[in-house]
Amino acid sequence: MNSGILQVFQRELICPMCMNYFVDPVTTDCGHSFCRPCFYLNWQDIPFLVQCSECTKSTEQINLQTDIHLKKMASLARKVSLWLFLSSEEQMCGTHRETKKMFCEVDRSLLCLLCSSSQEHRYHRHRPIEWAAEEHREKLLQKMQSLWEKACENHRNLNVETTRTRCWKDYVNLRLEAIRAEYQKMPAFHHEEEKHNLEMLKKKGKEIFHRLHLSKAKMAHRMEILRGMYEELNEMCHKPDVELLQAFGDILHRSESVLLHMPQPLNPELSAGPITGLRDRLNQSREANSDIFLYEILRSMCIGCDHQDVPHFTATPRSFLAWGVQTFTSGKYYWEVHVGDSWNWAFGVCNMYWKEKNQNEKIDGEEGLFLLGCIKSDIQSSLFTTSPLMLQYIPKPTTRVGLFLDCEAKTVSFVDVNQSSLIYTIPNCSFSPPLRPIFCCIHF
Repeated sequence: MNSGILQVFQRELICPMCMNYFVDPVTTDCGHSFCRPCFYLNWQDIPFLVQCSECTKSTEQINLQTDIHLKKMASLARKVSLWLFLSSEEQMCGTHRETKKMFCEVDRSLLCLLCSSSQEHRYHRHRPIEWAAEEHREKLLQKMQSLWEKACENHRNLNVETTRTRCWKDYVNLRLEAIRAEYQKMPAFHHEEEKHNLEMLKKKGKEIFHRLHLSKAKMAHRMEILRGMYEELNEMCHKPDVELLQAFGDILHRSESVLLHMPQPLNPELSAGPITGLRDRLNQSREANSDIFLYEILRSMCIGCDHQDVPHFTATPRSFLAWGVQTFTSGKYYWEVHVGDSWNWAFGVCNMYWKEKNQNEKIDGEEGLFLLGCIKSDIQSSLFTTSPLMLQYIPKPTTRVGLFLDCEAKTVSFVDVNQSSLIYTIPNCSFSPPLRPIFCCIHF
């Protein structure tokens, strides 16, 4: 082949980022190709979109498939370069004046065929150099994929921890205000209990805030280690075949050790101390509001949670959403729901406008919907309230949950009946009577 044509052909197989032959090439939707490792490293902290370095168009970074044809062509180009290198006078076997074609995995040396069958190397494992190089390169790529998946997981966890750290003090202050408001409804002799509960909440809140900072720092440090290891593997992957084989060493073992002991997000939990006077309110409310409504099942729904800890509801045939038949326009009401050990449930009240608007839409934490819910993500379950949408970092109720609705004060309060503790009070609710009870859960 004409040398000029060969050079043009080789240039088409070079990644524009690293200026080496493609390794695991991917082609973006704008038509440009890059090594997957180079493209990944170019994302840095961009979660979903990245600009193409060739045309600056934005492209999604997910579901990029290996360009098999381009990968085979790049592999062939590396073989041509290897053959040219091995055919040089300097690389000839000094003993037999033969081309070195074999790689000895024991002492990591290049041998000619005669040397590989000699007494010294007879019982060693040998393979053609180009085969051994491609196999080593594939092992590196597999390990890099594992590293990248862990890096993405760590990045998601770091985002969760950063958000929690940023919002933690505000969350603790809201809980303090809610508990103070609850005690204001009670006689003054509960003052000592109130003081104790508030002091314990402040102390625990400070401890968790400190732990969140430490967790966040560990994840940031782990991200640097993962990225550094990924860059080292990428550099090794792009080495010429002979240099790759001879420098391989313990890099896979070191990369495996990096994947161990990945930091996980904290599961911060504030104790929801019992409120003595709340027991009396619960007993009085049960007598006044027994069997206040029935439910009508209207459509199937499901509760889930994404990687940012944001609850959401979507349609599914395995679960249901129901509204109460009875409506409320004024006054105070109380009812209970038995939740047991279940998760993926939510209940509360909504106004009629929200009910009609959301007959066929996704549910979120918008105005007109006042819920307490429980979602399960992996092995953890979390409570949340809506209006605004907010996670509640307290223990999940294990039996019954009560709801106080005060139409005049425009508040909805949720209580753990078994613990006689306040879960949360949604203040300043934007009520637009009439209001209806609402309940949704998922069936397994």
